[in-house]
Amino acid sequence: MRPEVRAFVAEGPLPDSDASEEEIDGRVRQLDAIGKPVTGEEARALVARFGPDDCYGVAWTLLHLIETGPNPVLAVEPAPDADEWHQSLYRRAAAL
Repeated sequence: MRPEVRAFVAEGPLPDSDASEEEIDGRVRQLDAIGKPVTGEEARALVARFGPDDCYGVAWTLLHLIETGPNPVLAVEPAPDADEWHQSLYRRAAAL
């Protein structure tokens, strides 16, 4: 796994929309530093880093980055109570 991905993953899930602008901007810079496409291993690690909301659209950036890797990242349909990001990733891959 590339250092840029390890650094992003090490920071934990994306913050929620109540986070400071500085924290959100830092996570955006980390995502922007990750070259595309991601590997399958990287995509699986990134899937675990969605936060509780869309983080002012940063979650969409993360979703699109994950989708640059081999699909499907989620081979099994998420449980009905899974967050919207896991549901979206699965539905979008199933639509291909």
